[in-house]
Amino acid sequence: MTTQNLNGKVALIQGGSRGIGAAIVQRLAAQGAAVAFTYVSSAAKAEALQNSVISAGGQALAIHADSADANAIRNAVNATVEAFGRLDILVNNAGVLAVGPLEDFTLEDFDQTLAINVRSVFIATQEATRHMGEGGRIINIGSTNAERMPFAGGGPYAMSKAALVGLTKGLARDLGPRGITINNVQPGPVDTDMNPANSEFAESLIGFMAVGRYGHVEEVASFVAYLVGPEAGYITGASLTIDGGFSA
Repeated sequence: MTTQNLNGKVALIQGGSRGIGAAIVQRLAAQGAAVAFTYVSSAAKAEALQNSVISAGGQALAIHADSADANAIRNAVNATVEAFGRLDILVNNAGVLAVGPLEDFTLEDFDQTLAINVRSVFIATQEATRHMGEGGRIINIGSTNAERMPFAGGGPYAMSKAALVGLTKGLARDLGPRGITINNVQPGPVDTDMNPANSEFAESLIGFMAVGRYGHVEEVASFVAYLVGPEAGYITGASLTIDGGFSA
C-alpha cells in the first residue's frame, strides 16, 4: 500500500504526459500530492492522465508548455501556484535525445539539446524556488549516460546530462540554507514508448546491465517519490543512479 506522505504538497513535473514523467505524476498523486504537469505534443495522453488522477480522487492539472520556451516554463510554474495555492516539489523531467554522427550533427539539434535538457532545468528551478519554502524538493531527471556513453553519436546528449551533475551540486549550495533540497536522478535504459525494451536497440544495450533487463518506469517513480518525501531531507546535491548496473 502506498503511503499518503505527500498530503498537502503540490508538485509540478516538467514533461509529465508519458513515460517516466507520467509514472512520477501517478506516484506522487497516489501519495497525496496535488500534481501539475507540462506537455508539448501529447495532448490526448495528457488529458487522459489528468482525468485518471482526478477519477482516483486526486488533484491534477495538465499544462501545455514547451520546455524550450522560457516564458512558457515560468507561466507553467505560476499556473500551478494559481491552481493549487503553493509549490513544494519540482521534477524536471522534460528532455530530448538527438543522436547522430559527429560530421552530420546539426547546430540546431545541439542547441535544442541544451535548451531543453539543461536551460529549462535552470529556468524552472529559478522560478519554482520563488514560491518554495522550508522542505521544498527539486529533482532533475538526468541519465546514466552522464557517466557512460557506450555507443557513437550520443556526445551532445551525454554532455547535457553531465551538465546536470554540476548544476545540481551548485544549486544545492544556493538552496540548502533555505531548507530546499535538489538532487539528480540518473536512470539507465527504461522501458518506454520512446525506448521500448523489445526493440533491436534494446537488445544491444541489455548486455550492459548487470541485472540483464530494462528498468520499469514505476521503479524510477518510486525512487523520485522517496527523494521528495519527508525522510530524504539530508540528501542534496547528489547524482543518484538507477540503471540496473549499466554504469557499474
